[in-house]
Amino acid sequence: MTVGTGVRTVPVEIQDDFVEHQARAAPLQALAEFVWNALDADATEVDIALDRSELGLTHITIRDNGTGIPYDDAPKLFSHLGGSWKKMRGTTLRDGRALHGREGRGRFKAIALGGAADWHVTYEHPNAKELRSFSLALLASHPKQIRLTEEKPAISPRSGVEVVITEPKQDFRSLQSEDTAQDLAEIFAPYLKNYRAVTISYQGVKLDPGSVTTGTKAYNLNDIDVEGKTYSIRLEIVEWRRMNKRALYLCNGKGFPLATADARFHVGGYFFSAYLISSYIETLHDNNMLQLGEMTPGLSGAIDQARDQIKDHFRRRSAEAARGVVETWKAERSYPYVNAPRTALEEIERQRFDIVAVTASEHVPEFLTATPKARAWHLRLLRQAIERSPDDLQLIFSEVLKLPQRKQEEMASLLREAELTSIIGAAHVVADRLKFLAGIEAILFAPDLKPHLKERSQLHRIVAENTWLFGEEFNLMVDDRSLTECLRQHAKSLKKKLVIDAPVKHPTKARGIVDLMLSKQRRLHRVSDVEHLVVELKAPTVPIGRKEVVQIEEYAQAIVSDARFDVTNTKWKFWALSNEVDEAALGMRQIPNAPEGTIVDNNGVTIVVRRWGQIINENKARLQFFQERLNHSVDKASALKHLRERYDTILTTTVTEDAIEAAELAEATAGDLSEDAHV
Repeated sequence: MTVGTGVRTVPVEIQDDFVEHQARAAPLQALAEFVWNALDADATEVDIALDRSELGLTHITIRDNGTGIPYDDAPKLFSHLGGSWKKMRGTTLRDGRALHGREGRGRFKAIALGGAADWHVTYEHPNAKELRSFSLALLASHPKQIRLTEEKPAISPRSGVEVVITEPKQDFRSLQSEDTAQDLAEIFAPYLKNYRAVTISYQGVKLDPGSVTTGTKAYNLNDIDVEGKTYSIRLEIVEWRRMNKRALYLCNGKGFPLATADARFHVGGYFFSAYLISSYIETLHDNNMLQLGEMTPGLSGAIDQARDQIKDHFRRRSAEAARGVVETWKAERSYPYVNAPRTALEEIERQRFDIVAVTASEHVPEFLTATPKARAWHLRLLRQAIERSPDDLQLIFSEVLKLPQRKQEEMASLLREAELTSIIGAAHVVADRLKFLAGIEAILFAPDLKPHLKERSQLHRIVAENTWLFGEEFNLMVDDRSLTECLRQHAKSLKKKLVIDAPVKHPTKARGIVDLMLSKQRRLHRVSDVEHLVVELKAPTVPIGRKEVVQIEEYAQAIVSDARFDVTNTKWKFWALSNEVDEAALGMRQIPNAPEGTIVDNNGVTIVVRRWGQIINENKARLQFFQERLNHSVDKASALKHLRERYDTILTTTVTEDAIEAAELAEATAGDLSEDAHV
């Protein structure tokens, strides 16, 4: 169809939803698409200009010196979406540079910016070997039609494209702020780094990421496995000298941003752009799935790992920044650590301390004016506060250091990441449990300690505070209370209202007292499915014999015989526990080929005799994985010190200073003998 002299209308095969999608593009994203189109056409110079009048923004112009568009190709390139020549190639036609776009849809981003767009094209005709020019026009009101003029000899002395967007949809203040050049520099930083001869100018100012960046760091992340194919993925972090949006860009395999991930980062005073680079991202983009990238299992995991890596990167950067001050403290011997970190966890904890301590020195005058001795005391107290309660850092910031509110928020975001706090907290729990196991093993079995260990006032008390010995899922319900209290707690665990008008009767005693009763729910969706464990503790010098088995059997009989316990949906286990089990007790088993120590196993009721050695070894086995990765070892002296500090009022007569000194001397002597043997 001809419209006027030398102008024809080219129909565009386009759907309404596509037009709506292009019209919703962010202004900066739309502007960047035109720059990418110029770069994909081998442009070495791209200039962006916004012209204004008294009434506001009048038009946006993007000029480049690329190869332009051949006239014969223009109708097809503008009328058939998805048929771009770029999809058939991986590099530009002339210079062999990496391509950004592949679908030929970026030019329609003009709809997001203005009501009309004109492309003034100059290209070198392949046969005539001369420059020729022509124009194309797109109206947002009629996006399914492109107006194409006839070509003619060019007036311009060079090839390229000038895109002029008029009738702006709004004043686009976001494109006229001081941050726009910075935002564009972030988007095109990887490209400008790889192709030094390329320049991009915005409002007459050349984008120069190198002049406003402070450094770049790259990390290889875990490969993505999708449908039997493996994709490598890399994270690049570029740090900027000035404030920016701290974005995570999703990039194709060449490092060119295709989208941004929805992520907020709080990393103190650092400003950065991060680029997640993988051909898998390009595959998602080509299949129109990148918008759902964070819901895609492969990419969502990579984004999560990238977030963690970014946080870790800036924790390290903060620790590096603190290193100069820390070295001064080390020189004056006020730094509270003597040895270098031995494990990755210790290194993280040390970084955390350095960051907080240096921040404190910057905001608390006493740190600067104090003597080295006083400063050492302050730093030692700060170390203890951080290590004992990593969750209370915010309280330290506000109440102890009295940091300004903004600094508090920065520090809290940098240091109180949930995963870091949980790792450190879990590591401390594991370390404490390893010390406890070593300590209780010593007081139960060491010939010089076990005779002094009292069953009720000492062993019973510390075991009641450490019911994890019997399994993480158990909760303490009854501690040295009557069978009637067991019934009360049993009813509570089943969420049953039960009026107890008579006590539970013991077969041979007026009132039976249970050492420990623990409970766990076997299935979370069935409240009535409950398991109870009744533990009868004996002093380490008292082996489990016939008398002790009869005692635990009587507890079982009392419970099973009382209909109020309703044992239908409840499993009951009864343990008699000591250092040793004699043959008489083992001879009381009522079923052949039962597991070791099992005396009764009938209708949901189990009676077992157990040794402390079994309990300790089972717990050590559970903690072995963590122990190896924490590189944690416990000697007898440090384990006894741990028990002494934690249970001072309970173990006063058992874990004495003399016992600790004797353990230290024995270890020192053993160490000397080992050295002599080595020599």
